[in-house]
Amino acid sequence: AAAIAPPAVILPARSHPGVVIQAVAARDEKRARLFAAKHGIPLVFSTYQQMLDSPDIDAIYNPLPNGLHFEWTMKALKAGKHVLLEKPSSSTSEETRQMFALASERKLVLLEAFHYRFHPANQKFREMATDGTLGKLLSIEVRMALLDGFFNKNDIRFNYDLGGGATTDMGCYTISYARWLAGSEPTVEFARPDIFTGRPQIDRAMTADLVFHPPSQSTPVHAKIQCDLAQPWRWGILPRLPDMTVTATCEKGKIILDGFPLPTLLHSLTIVETNQPKRSETCHRFQGEGAIGEEWWTTYRYQLEAFVDKVRGREPQLWISGEDSVAQMKVLEAVYAKSGLEPRPASTYKP
Repeated sequence: AAAIAPPAVILPARSHPGVVIQAVAARDEKRARLFAAKHGIPLVFSTYQQMLDSPDIDAIYNPLPNGLHFEWTMKALKAGKHVLLEKPSSSTSEETRQMFALASERKLVLLEAFHYRFHPANQKFREMATDGTLGKLLSIEVRMALLDGFFNKNDIRFNYDLGGGATTDMGCYTISYARWLAGSEPTVEFARPDIFTGRPQIDRAMTADLVFHPPSQSTPVHAKIQCDLAQPWRWGILPRLPDMTVTATCEKGKIILDGFPLPTLLHSLTIVETNQPKRSETCHRFQGEGAIGEEWWTTYRYQLEAFVDKVRGREPQLWISGEDSVAQMKVLEAVYAKSGLEPRPASTYKP
């Protein structure tokens, strides 16, 4: 009954003819029943294991706190269920490796839910930044920041034992996007955390510099990632606007995508090309023969389309591999190591 479940799977499922949201499970059965009644879900389970044991369930969505991803994804795979798994996939790269190894062994679908990648606006941005039209890719900057007060101080994002921190939350988007654009794995050159007051192992914010060596070009690509779960007010009195921006700088200009996580709601693609007037555009649909999607489809709806295609043995328009998810976690671990903070605690669950 997680807050992310309605936009991530429940609403997208309503427009997908191949998906029925059949059940919800929560530790608090009363809360689960209220959630089910609100969203028209027929079955309620009082434990997660009951859901996994049900023959009426083909796949599960795992939006539990980060520190519980490994245990309940492994248990779901052992129960024969496909899994759509919220990011970050786990607390350690070894946990992620084990999950995808088990999924492969059992011939089950496991997808880490980096939903932004499935939307045409982000795919167009990546194509424009890497197709050579503006020359070689030189640098990347990815920023995600929300105002102080957006999240409650007791939010699980600030809980170390559950794998919290800015880097594991919004930071995993920034790392993922930089890796996706560069098409290779980086060296973490620098990382500086801003500590959450009173919680010395929780990064309220993180800034990191990454260096990539893409196989497609001889020169390196430098990336700066910035994330902040509680951006301070200006002078303590003026709020700052949310910042959800990715910028790719190339030899002949740069491209800026504002609003990349949820482009269906609002986004703009700005192209600043050398000796050319600046132009802006949007992209809500794929083009060409066989293109999927509608203008109103969210990133989550595109993601669900791909997940169902994979479960049904069809080739999805885009996919995120297990190797990608393991590599993602290795970079996240490296950022924490470079920052001087402890790694997020591994699960105590033993498969």
